[in-house]
Amino acid sequence: SLLAILNDVLDFSKIEAGQLNLEEVDFDLRAELDRAIGLQSEAARKKRLELVLDIDCNTPTRVCGDPVRLRQIILNLLGNAIKFTALGEVVLHVSPTFSNSGTATRLRFEVRDTGIGIPAEVHKNLFQRFVQADASTTRQFGGTGLGLAICRRLVELMHGEIGIESTP
Repeated sequence: SLLAILNDVLDFSKIEAGQLNLEEVDFDLRAELDRAIGLQSEAARKKRLELVLDIDCNTPTRVCGDPVRLRQIILNLLGNAIKFTALGEVVLHVSPTFSNSGTATRLRFEVRDTGIGIPAEVHKNLFQRFVQADASTTRQFGGTGLGLAICRRLVELMHGEIGIESTP
């Protein structure tokens, strides 16, 4: 736990200092997503949750980008979904988005779960550093409040967008 917190702080510090460089390499998207699912499968199994990887058939197999940072984002989002889901499933859905000309331009990653949900008043601040949906001193779930802020910054560095749709 301490190592994870330290890594989050170091990553956030690098991002804030402008010292985090993203790779631009070709990689097998399916293999990276399988790794992420594999790394989270034990946590899901312990909670008796179904963990599903759903890749749209139009999604390219080879993509160019930073596989390590993509996996970091996916692991963080899946980890949060598993942490806040007591019953049911967590699904990672990946699909391409298309331009007006019909060309695939980006990938959309969605993490859906049957968890407790997040109140609307928390949505606007959720991706800020040190923000947690439940900030009470008696909160049930741990964390530093840095994970989603790191995800937001990494997604921005990749010229993407991150958001939330959730209800309690």
